[in-house]
Amino acid sequence: MDFNVKRFAADAGTLFSRAVQFTEEKFGQAEKTELDAHLETLLTRAECTKHWTEKILKQTEVLLQPNPNARIEELLYEKLDKKAPPRMNNHELMGQSMIDSGNEFGPGTAYGNALIKCGETEKQIGGAEREFIQTSAINFLTPFRNFLEGDFKTILKERKLLQNKRLDLDAAKTKLKKAKMADARAVPLRSTPPPGDVGYVANVSFMVNFLHVKWLKMWAEEVTTAEQDLKMTQSEFDRQAEITRLLLEGISSTHAHHLRCLNDFVEAQMTYYAQCYQYMVDLQKQLGNFPSAFTSNNNQSTASGGAGVSVPILPLSTPLPSTTSNTSSGFTEMQNFSGSRKARVLYDYDAAGSNELSLLADEVIMVSSVPGMDSDWLMGERGSQKGKVPITYLELLN
Repeated sequence: MDFNVKRFAADAGTLFSRAVQFTEEKFGQAEKTELDAHLETLLTRAECTKHWTEKILKQTEVLLQPNPNARIEELLYEKLDKKAPPRMNNHELMGQSMIDSGNEFGPGTAYGNALIKCGETEKQIGGAEREFIQTSAINFLTPFRNFLEGDFKTILKERKLLQNKRLDLDAAKTKLKKAKMADARAVPLRSTPPPGDVGYVANVSFMVNFLHVKWLKMWAEEVTTAEQDLKMTQSEFDRQAEITRLLLEGISSTHAHHLRCLNDFVEAQMTYYAQCYQYMVDLQKQLGNFPSAFTSNNNQSTASGGAGVSVPILPLSTPLPSTTSNTSSGFTEMQNFSGSRKARVLYDYDAAGSNELSLLADEVIMVSSVPGMDSDWLMGERGSQKGKVPITYLELLN
């Protein structure tokens, strides 16, 4: 095994300086470089996405498989990369019990025949449920898991690297500050021996002073090295901040992908319930063919209501309501008003030029009207950043 002592010592020194810097920051004894406000917003948004993705994933798993023991068994087989043994669901178990009891009572009897028909329908519903669970797992649960176990873990890794680079940067700043202070203190001190024979005390004083100067000069010699280290750590910090920012901006793409997955889940759920409804309608028609003497007790309460029921046809997608009509009057007043107002961003927007301002959904910015500007645009401000923003992406706040 090739063990590099120098590398080990350098890594240990870096970890120690990070620990010292982190501790001093906690006790308020050292300055801390704050991240860019836009980057902080992206980090908060990523944490929020992770939190709600985990919650939705967990609740969907409970919906698809209410039995916690079965969920644990499926997870165990998944971790072992093995296929779980087939298991009948509740509808299929109920259907099989009805079929077995119907055969026991006799398929030729009205009751036995009805049990068999109900059991067959329950098994059809069980098959539809199995298909719904499988489709939802592929199109909905898997993308959510991939985000949590893949993309978000990458974000956490890069965020940790950014934190380490920030600690290195602040440690370099502290080191340079101390070196400059030592250099300033070494200048006025004496570094030449006292003239003539002035006695033992003077010589001892000179030696102490001489050693003190040597110690301070050793710090002074660190100024150049500390300045170089500061430039290097600043460059690494800026580079890591840019990498982290690019990853965090990908959360918008994640939201768009999860929206498509949500549409697939809704469509699968709608198909499942429509199948169940059709199976029950067909079963009701079959039971209605039995003699009235066997079905009168059940049909008295449903004969009037069941005959007129029809399967609803739901569109797979519905256009979202437009908010333009609700806010157009506000923007008209805004263009005739010289002051600034707060506005909430409705959707993400990437600036097309240097004179425009990129936006993040749900953030609040200040907007104002500029004379001569196109009526579809306003001037937006976020801290020290300023640029044109489209009014269709905004909602004015009171």
